[in-house]
Amino acid sequence: MLSSEDHQKIKELRLTVFADRFLELVNDEVNDKMLPEEVFMQAVNHALDTRRSTKVDKLIKQAQFPLPGASIAELHYLPGRKIDEARMKRYATHQWRADPTNLLIISPTGGGKTYIACAIGIAACHTEHSVFYTRMDALARKLLIARSDSKVHDDLLTKLREADLLILDDFLTVGIDQNIASDLFGVLADREHRSPTVIVSQTDPAYWVQVLPDRVAGDSIVNRLANNTRWLLLGDTDMRKLKHEKARDSAEFWE
Repeated sequence: MLSSEDHQKIKELRLTVFADRFLELVNDEVNDKMLPEEVFMQAVNHALDTRRSTKVDKLIKQAQFPLPGASIAELHYLPGRKIDEARMKRYATHQWRADPTNLLIISPTGGGKTYIACAIGIAACHTEHSVFYTRMDALARKLLIARSDSKVHDDLLTKLREADLLILDDFLTVGIDQNIASDLFGVLADREHRSPTVIVSQTDPAYWVQVLPDRVAGDSIVNRLANNTRWLLLGDTDMRKLKHEKARDSAEFWE
């Protein structure tokens, strides 16, 4: 039997979760017939599971997803939506650090591409990958403001470069200036063949080349995104409209 002093010694090793679970197990008569190593490993596994859960929660919070409840398991595979269930299940366990292949998610407005991007990003957090999610317009504002402070600017670029998975939503929905395009070029050049980027857009690479302010940099940016890339081309099913219609049909809806 462990004494209170023994328990405190384990806690002093910063093994509080393990110590609490271990003490709970050894004090439970149900476990009297278990081998000491079995009790020990149950407590170890509990501590590891708790630590992993805490890490995953932290990764999801840091990513700042607009839809933190998005889940690949909750996707709707409707006719005409053009998403494959087997493929999406692969993304749930995908090892992004081992595969620097980019992903382009393209669909008309209302196609549910932000939900899919968030679901993929959250799944990446659950496999303990760091994720940086941002809308392109929000990122452009952050980069513009950060340019007044070189340290802040460098820190932001480092976060973009170093994330295991970078998700750029609403890509080029609004135009960007030469400075932002230059920053984007540098980030994508550093990530190429090293870390994957998910691009979420209503438009395709041919349009991106036209709207980027510098044709040479634009060609390079688009080339880096369009090559070594998987494409997820959603159909024209308007998920936003379907969701609204479903809400209208519910008993709780009122106008």
